[in-house]
Amino acid sequence: MADFATRRRMMVDTQIRPSDVTLFPVIEAMLSIPRERFVPNRLTEAAYIGESLPIGRSRVFLDPRTLAKMLNALELAPTDLVLDIGPGYGYSTAVIAHMAQAVVAVEPDEPLVAEASAALAEIGADNASVEQGIAAEGLEAHAPYDVILVQGAVEQIPAKITDQLAEGGRICAIFREDHLGVCKVGVKNRGVVSWRFAFNASAPVMPGFETVAEFTL
Repeated sequence: MADFATRRRMMVDTQIRPSDVTLFPVIEAMLSIPRERFVPNRLTEAAYIGESLPIGRSRVFLDPRTLAKMLNALELAPTDLVLDIGPGYGYSTAVIAHMAQAVVAVEPDEPLVAEASAALAEIGADNASVEQGIAAEGLEAHAPYDVILVQGAVEQIPAKITDQLAEGGRICAIFREDHLGVCKVGVKNRGVVSWRFAFNASAPVMPGFETVAEFTL
């Protein structure tokens, strides 16, 4: 039988800690959440490898290092309400739930909503919920959010998403720039989000977050 607890510790010791992830709540959450419960059955044995895993429709389950560094950059507080965009099977939502007051996730794929909800219930994450919806539209019903996290790359962030961010709130996403990926953190001040570089990363662009082509005559 696979010793997933040992694999989890090894993931943190070899992938997370050496990647300048220094905040204890991030490390403790990654040590606590059973990642193997939040992947497709066929990928259970690969749950703790240091690579992103495919979940279909050109989307991936972000590798542990990237997710941890995003959470480290966001500096989640125990009082935060978080919007998790595109969590797939719900692992990121579970990790966030371990750190924040509450997290709501929007997932476009109905079967994944059911899978994620079942896994979250199984581990007792009663401060987390997953709803089906269009990722690029967020979940306006629960806004404003203190933190918004996008589980994939973007070419642009729709205004509908940043409109749901509270004043002083933080947002984190991986921006696709000339075939490269750059993770940035934005802070909303007086209605405007200012972005700063966090680290280099890569992921497929999530549907709805592509740059809209502009035609000129």
